[in-house]
Amino acid sequence: MMQDWRYSIITRLVLVYGVLTAFSVALVSIVFYLGTIGVLQQAIDEKIGLISQRGVTLYEKNPPALIGEIDRQLSDNIDTESEIFLLLAPNGRVLAGNLQRWPDFSSRHLMSGEVVRDKQRVRARLLARRLPDGSLFVVGHAVTEEDHIDRLVWRSLLLGALLASVLIVWGAVFFRRQMEIRINEIRHTAREIEAGDLSRRIPVTSRDEFGRLNRDINRMLDHIQQLMDGVRHVSNAIAHDLRTPLARIRARLDEAVNGQDGVDNLPQATHAAIEDIDELMRVFEKLLQIAELESGMRSNRLQPVDLQILARDMVEMYDAVAEQKGLVLRLDTTVAGTILVQADRNLLANALASLIDNAIKYGKPSGWVKVSMEKRGQQIRLAVHDNGDGVPEADLPRLTTRFYRVDRSRHQPGNGLGLSIVSAIVTMHGGTLLLSNTRYGFMAAMDIPLQPH
Repeated sequence: MMQDWRYSIITRLVLVYGVLTAFSVALVSIVFYLGTIGVLQQAIDEKIGLISQRGVTLYEKNPPALIGEIDRQLSDNIDTESEIFLLLAPNGRVLAGNLQRWPDFSSRHLMSGEVVRDKQRVRARLLARRLPDGSLFVVGHAVTEEDHIDRLVWRSLLLGALLASVLIVWGAVFFRRQMEIRINEIRHTAREIEAGDLSRRIPVTSRDEFGRLNRDINRMLDHIQQLMDGVRHVSNAIAHDLRTPLARIRARLDEAVNGQDGVDNLPQATHAAIEDIDELMRVFEKLLQIAELESGMRSNRLQPVDLQILARDMVEMYDAVAEQKGLVLRLDTTVAGTILVQADRNLLANALASLIDNAIKYGKPSGWVKVSMEKRGQQIRLAVHDNGDGVPEADLPRLTTRFYRVDRSRHQPGNGLGLSIVSAIVTMHGGTLLLSNTRYGFMAAMDIPLQPH
């Protein structure tokens, strides 16, 4: 359906573009006209005023000398096509000059009018001045050539205005068409996404503002698709992974109520059901924590945190746990001094604690766990290494997926949400979580931006 042009921002932009362009053309034309014809007319007026003043001064000193000067000016073959002189006695008799007919000289200012000069009708600029004895002295300039130039300039300006109008209309249509094409690409993609195809993306065909906007929208769509996939996976995981403990709770309660032991087994079954329910509540709390982190609700709690102190505290806290399992836990850093990042200290401490706990849990008995810190450009890498068996390469990309657990770790206590929470914490801090196998075992690294100086 075609959009009403009255509500179209494209139409408004095109109209503004057309008006501004037309105004600019008119302004340039005025400046050009004043810079040519205007300057020429000003020069003629100044010349007329100067000659008139010299004539009046000459007449005041020697009246007959002005007649001789007029005759000399008219016969010197200079400006013979344009100069005009007239000297009238107080009784109106022509004493000198080349005018046969002239207008009424009632004004003392420069004026334009038609005269008969050397028996030819011409348009002229005239200045008449009354002399002390009542005589009238007129100086003028025939503007025939200037009128020709003026008409030529006007024709050029009108032709230029016509061409500019054509270009304005063409440019407006082209501009509107280009805007519609770009916007329709976005609208078409939005309609396809609305229809359920979350994989659709806007074509990026340029590096201009629309190209950057399309890239930003595509990144947003990537993130939305990732979140939707996460929601879909969580729904499936809840349906599959939580069904088992719920079924177990129901079975225990059913057995306690209907079993042979009867009432005697009820307290034990009740306590077991309560423990299972508590475990389910902990799972839902972790899911809510992930949702809170991904929504950015805690990003306003960031403050400067020294990673050196944080890493040392976490290593000291887990040192006894590692020792009980026969592991050596140590801190190995190549960075000296204070390492400040903008972070939520509790969240970052929980993330590092989770990585250390995983390394101790899945590391080799009598092995080692190392917490390292390394500066990489404007980021700091806080990593936890172990010399365990690592993770199958096929499982690496899925380790941060909610409820996902490697087959051989399913006998260990847990619910597959630990690395999902760590990933959400690192992302909230603008960093990246890297999980990889090494030649010694497994490494989980958090790359976190350093605090700007």
